[in-house]
Amino acid sequence: MPATDILTPDLLERVRSRAAGYDETNSFFTEDLEELRAAGYLALFTPVAEGGAGLGIPDVVASQRLLAAAAPATALAVNMHQVWCGVAHLLARQGDDSLAFVLKEAAAGELFAFGVSEPGNPAVLFDSHTAARPTGDGGYAFTGTKIFTSLSPAWTRLGIFGKDTSAPDDPRLVFGFADRGTAGITIADDWNTMGMRASQSCTTRLDDAVVPAARMVHTTPVGPHRDAFVFGIFSLFETLLSAVYTGIGDRAVQLAADAARGRRSPDGVPASADPDTRWKVADAALRMDGAGLELDAVARDLEEGTDHGSYWFPLLSGLKYRSTETARGVVETAMRVAGGRSYSRGQELERLYRDVLAGMFHPSSEDSVHASVANAVLGPLE
Repeated sequence: MPATDILTPDLLERVRSRAAGYDETNSFFTEDLEELRAAGYLALFTPVAEGGAGLGIPDVVASQRLLAAAAPATALAVNMHQVWCGVAHLLARQGDDSLAFVLKEAAAGELFAFGVSEPGNPAVLFDSHTAARPTGDGGYAFTGTKIFTSLSPAWTRLGIFGKDTSAPDDPRLVFGFADRGTAGITIADDWNTMGMRASQSCTTRLDDAVVPAARMVHTTPVGPHRDAFVFGIFSLFETLLSAVYTGIGDRAVQLAADAARGRRSPDGVPASADPDTRWKVADAALRMDGAGLELDAVARDLEEGTDHGSYWFPLLSGLKYRSTETARGVVETAMRVAGGRSYSRGQELERLYRDVLAGMFHPSSEDSVHASVANAVLGPLE
């Protein structure tokens, strides 16, 4: 099923029409989620034989880019579900069906969320402040705090990880999925941010929250490594995240063009005929052309299994950094073209500007991106 059969123009317009209201009231995108679920959007990666659309990474990236142009916060939150499904898809292409249940349950309407980010943990996937205590039967009890847990009001499956230190000489990171309603999981009502408000990415506290053995899916050593499971998470997160911010940039170019056509000088000449305005709009479009080409290339390489070796990590973190920075700059340019009215509450560009700023807070950070590329180009510090 082509993505355009799911994200129809009518569906996208309805999603767009609700975005301002969700933002104004700091509300979760309940109606959007209901429509997206009914349309099959949660099962984009699920094979057709199992009730899904059977799409690959490039098509899902394109879908998220379209959705983000309509409603950035909705797309950002749904992104976390699509990342888990994308990891399952990528692993399956490598002959690993350990997450096959994710794709099947997504087709049944289950919603997967990320319980990974932690306060004060720059190592992200390579270490954890969350304690993972073995329960003796293959399961684990998790205790810790997770932040930026998108989809907080609605997720039904939460992917979490923590550190098992029961063997002090060989600490391990363990990954599993908890069901909503699991004892020991508390969701705080603390999401009140500048932008991306509808994502409702609240804090999640774990207090001996047990994940049974059947839902424990992977383990890795602590510290940097090239584990395929972790690479899958990192690669899909960075690529799909970049799709969301690229979609914001796409929409900003369109709004800039609309503003240029609509504004007129005192003598009635449209701003679209002004050389400076034309240059600004063209420059924004040029920047988005480059961002889109890079995003498409990385998505294609992931799907095709291109071997970039150790450069995959700086390549992916660089994609995220460039796409978010480019989108932010393009939104700023669009606001300059639109003029002072874009600074007023209720204007779409004002909301896009607040939304696009969230890009600087997602992994990989500006500092870690530059450190990663420096290591690749100059070699690690002695």
